Amino acid sequence: MSNTLYLECYSGISGDMTVAALLDLGADQQVLEMALKSLPVTGFDIVISRVKKSGLDVCDFHVKLDHQNHDHDMAYLHGNHHHDQGNEPENHHQSPEKKAHVHVHRGLLEIVEIINQAVITDHAKTLAIRIFSIIAEAEAKAHGVSREQVHFHEVGAVDSIVDIVAVAVCLDNLNIGAVIVPEVYEGRGFVRCQHGTIPIPVPAVTHIVASHGVNLHLTSTEGELITPTGAAIVAAIKTSDQLPKQFVIEKTGMGGGKRSYDRPSLLRAMLITDKTKKLNGIYKLESNIDDCGGEILGFVMERLFEAGARDVHYMPVYMKKNRPAYVLNVICTQADIKKLEQIIFEETTTIGIRRIAMESTGLKRIVKRIKTSLGEAQVKVCELESGKRIYPEYESVVELCEKNQMAYQDAYHLIKKECEVVEQISKRVSGCA
Repeated sequence: MSNTLYLECYSGISGDMTVAALLDLGADQQVLEMALKSLPVTGFDIVISRVKKSGLDVCDFHVKLDHQNHDHDMAYLHGNHHHDQGNEPENHHQSPEKKAHVHVHRGLLEIVEIINQAVITDHAKTLAIRIFSIIAEAEAKAHGVSREQVHFHEVGAVDSIVDIVAVAVCLDNLNIGAVIVPEVYEGRGFVRCQHGTIPIPVPAVTHIVASHGVNLHLTSTEGELITPTGAAIVAAIKTSDQLPKQFVIEKTGMGGGKRSYDRPSLLRAMLITDKTKKLNGIYKLESNIDDCGGEILGFVMERLFEAGARDVHYMPVYMKKNRPAYVLNVICTQADIKKLEQIIFEETTTIGIRRIAMESTGLKRIVKRIKTSLGEAQVKVCELESGKRIYPEYESVVELCEKNQMAYQDAYHLIKKECEVVEQISKRVSGCA
């Protein structure tokens, strides 16, 4: 049975925070390490450790790169000096090694090939590729190019590949089937990137949350709380933004981020079980009708029963200005609501229907055909703690009445009595077997 994950993103979300939270939640560290070692990518190492955030002991997942990455460099990201890397001239005096890495990029197809070569489950591969594809789509919109033209700088791409594959492997390892993310908190201001200084939320994040229905909560925090990778993870895995009315927390994991703002950089992940009392899917459709004849309501009742209504009845009432009217009630399953409401709107003069979810208690029952002295009768056999109760079906009683020229009450009681005897005999036989 799959698990339900709840992500509490009050401090935003990033790739490394997500991996750390999932590891703290119980994802197998050895499975993750083996998966990342299988990636046909060099230039990185991972460090999994415990750190303190606001006095709390949390998990930290760190991708150590051979070359500099500014993702966690606060002075670079939010420095006050007027340095704009996107507009600075190329430095011809940098070392050949550094210069070579400035111009090495990977496209989406190359990254997909890397992921496909990893020794991970097909489910994890599919999820990792989906996350990267969401990022590529957003970057393409942000820069006004096709998805195929989006290229990830080598250093940033390695970091993202590791984070995203790690998230996919951990989710797969935890057997997550549903993910609830009510909202994701974001900061404000500006952040420096490869192309220059851009507003927060960064364009890639805004495109992702807009395209995938992610609820965004803007805060007064000066800084970027949501990275494109974090936004893409939420977009790819979120199945709902509504928590159950009642639930229990089975386990909690906390992952720490690297950036320092006015709030602790924490992502809390919880495995939860829905304890909300389940309704049995029964609804009542109710409407007041003061300008519709009785013969019309009779026809409506027939149509509603034919369309699957469990029960239909209407009651005479007095409405405003003492107008004689009817209250139409229809009992049905959730699956039948739409077609039954359409019939009510088509066949009556009502312009509104009240829809009420209901709880109901019913006896366990089966429908049987039992041979009697009058012929074969169809009956409901209901189970009580004290025994079974027999209810002959109306249509079957009428059929046997006409066949045997008997009054309805006489036929009903005879059928009921004989069927009760048959059931008692059946019970004794099964008890001896």
